[in-house]
Amino acid sequence: MRGSGWFPTLGLLAWFCCFGPRPVESGKVLVLPVDGSHWLSMKILVKELVQRGHDVLVLVPETSLLIKSSENYRTEIYQVPYSKEDLDGNFNELKDGLFDKPPTMADIFVNVERLVTFTTMQVSGCESLLRNQPLMTRLQEQGFEVVLTDPFLPCGSILSHLFNVPAVYFLRGLPCELDLKANQCPAPPSYVPMAFSGNSDVMNFPQRVKNMLMYFVQSYMCKIIYREFDRLVTRHMSDVQSYRELLSRGAFWLLRYDFTFEYPRPVMPNTAFIGGINCAKKAALPADLEEFVNGSGDDGFIVFTLGSMVENMPEQKAKEFFTAFGQIPQRVLWRYNGAVPENAPKNVKVMKWLPQNDLLAHPKAKVFITHGGTHGIYEGICNGVPMLMFPLFGDQGDNVNHLVHRGVAERLGIYDVTSEKVVAALKKMTHDKSYKEKIVKLSQINQDRPVAPLELSVFWTEFVMRHKGAEHLRVAAHDLNWFQYHSLDVIGFLAVVLLTVLWALLKCCSCCIRRCLRMGKKKKE
Repeated sequence: MRGSGWFPTLGLLAWFCCFGPRPVESGKVLVLPVDGSHWLSMKILVKELVQRGHDVLVLVPETSLLIKSSENYRTEIYQVPYSKEDLDGNFNELKDGLFDKPPTMADIFVNVERLVTFTTMQVSGCESLLRNQPLMTRLQEQGFEVVLTDPFLPCGSILSHLFNVPAVYFLRGLPCELDLKANQCPAPPSYVPMAFSGNSDVMNFPQRVKNMLMYFVQSYMCKIIYREFDRLVTRHMSDVQSYRELLSRGAFWLLRYDFTFEYPRPVMPNTAFIGGINCAKKAALPADLEEFVNGSGDDGFIVFTLGSMVENMPEQKAKEFFTAFGQIPQRVLWRYNGAVPENAPKNVKVMKWLPQNDLLAHPKAKVFITHGGTHGIYEGICNGVPMLMFPLFGDQGDNVNHLVHRGVAERLGIYDVTSEKVVAALKKMTHDKSYKEKIVKLSQINQDRPVAPLELSVFWTEFVMRHKGAEHLRVAAHDLNWFQYHSLDVIGFLAVVLLTVLWALLKCCSCCIRRCLRMGKKKKE
């Protein structure tokens, strides 16, 4: 009788073999990342795809900031027409003046000009890749099944189209919301706040006026920002007229945020939200750091970093922070490569690199001082740590507004920072329990999901590979012109019909009235 128990088990195993989820066969993935912090989270997905057995090739420019060769995936290095000094100088221009003065309206146009200069250099690198015919031929012969790319730069989308391979986009968002426009995603300015407007999704009339004005300004800026992208696209393709049109042909969009951070708005079926993909895995702290943070007692410790691309600051600014940290009971771990004064407070540990996510996961972490990049923001949310934020450039100011609006962060300006302001903000955030309670609530919502962000990213990438794209998720709006999209032709037709009917009724009434008047006149005679 004991042996009869094997039969149900064997039957169950046979059922799984025949009808269970079919195993994913290894496929070929071509990856074109964007340098800098954009690469840090995409690299997590790339490594996971390799662990799942996929053959992944990452195209790396010979001059880059953070993208390096690795044992975890294959790399192909291509030549670019600029040096490391050119790249560093170009990137430093983006950071020029951040610590000196508050941003003004004029600075928006200056920053747009700097962004165009930076992306123009990247376009020249893409041009170099596209004109490298031997490399292009080798890539095409490898038979890639999907292109994983960040559409902040155009090269991945172009290769996807030239090789006739579906593209999976991995991004936080694009300047002037080109991602929403390219994917035909509705974004009514009545309740979807424009970037840099400072609005939330609940707007009064003046705020909606401001939002609408920002919409027109950003639409104009869009033409400037993507001018070189459009030219690159038209030089290499005859059937695509703009970068926006090229983006619209992408198979799937992996969006590096979710609605614990973003305001609710319409979404499209070919999108998935993977906010927090960079804070999924945590490791134990090194012994020296564990000893340092545990020695903080009940006061806890503070993590301070301005991101992977800003390692130091003017000495006078740093002095304000050192002075402030000397006046608080918490210990401070600061990622900083600048000069450290001889009388630096004993409660401050300065490091050239720190395990940010692992530190924030520690129960004694009290406040996270950050610049407002999405990687740091989600590590703060995932681990439930309130944030003191110093936005520097790009989308950081807008990111900060989201968290301040949710009551989990405070905002200060790096240009006019003083030790008094820092101390006051830190005391407020450590004594007012509402910051901690609200960020813990956000963390619980963020973690309460059926599928983890990394698993979701892998699934949709493999889905696109299995089905040669995701055409069934593409909305028909892509095939309509703006006149048809807004139903102006239908409205015009109905207006003509209505006017025709009204005209006919008026003519009939007029005719009847005239006839009645004539008959009345005859009777009188």
